[in-house]
Amino acid sequence: MSLEEVKSYINSIRRDFADRPLNEDAVSKNPFKQYAVWFEEAVGSQILDPYAMCLSTATKEGRPSSRIVYMRDIIDEQFVFYTNYKSQKGIELAENPFASLNIHWGELERQIRIEGKVTKVSPSISDTYFKARPKESKIGAWASHQSCQLLNREALENNVKLLEEKYKDTSDIPRPEFWGGYQLNPTRIEFWQGRPNRLHDRIVFTKENGEWRLSRVSP
Repeated sequence: MSLEEVKSYINSIRRDFADRPLNEDAVSKNPFKQYAVWFEEAVGSQILDPYAMCLSTATKEGRPSSRIVYMRDIIDEQFVFYTNYKSQKGIELAENPFASLNIHWGELERQIRIEGKVTKVSPSISDTYFKARPKESKIGAWASHQSCQLLNREALENNVKLLEEKYKDTSDIPRPEFWGGYQLNPTRIEFWQGRPNRLHDRIVFTKENGEWRLSRVSP
């Protein structure tokens, strides 16, 4: 498909949304309970990787970047993910701790948009999670200098081979000090439900003085 055909396609194809309403009376008054309801429905719909989310960070100058990561826990009403602290997202979070998450379940015509401040989880939490990872994933965390320029694929594979030899007789691999978890403490959570004619339902929770406030915003 040529670029012109791509442009023609994206400007001509229209798909309307199902009539699945979301209203203030139907949602839980706690956004995390509502998230659990929607997550269960996503799992029941056999959505691939329902715990996948788009994480958006920004530099101190405000230049944004986004990538898909896996949510691995919810601790004290904070969304947890793990990565290399020296990666691009780690560097940006050190400069600017505010970030957003977008969970998109296209099959259900739903999004959950989350905004808040990010901090590192405790070393003990990172240690516990790392210990439970498969051996291959532990080696991968050590082998990859995430976001750094790589000479070629062979260099990465050689790093893996060296580490496989080093730890061939054990799966007790220590967590790298440059690798661990982050937790996003949300101040805004939006539940977005697609509706016909682009008149979507958007129910927003905002945290004020430690309490969640519910409102509806225009699509």
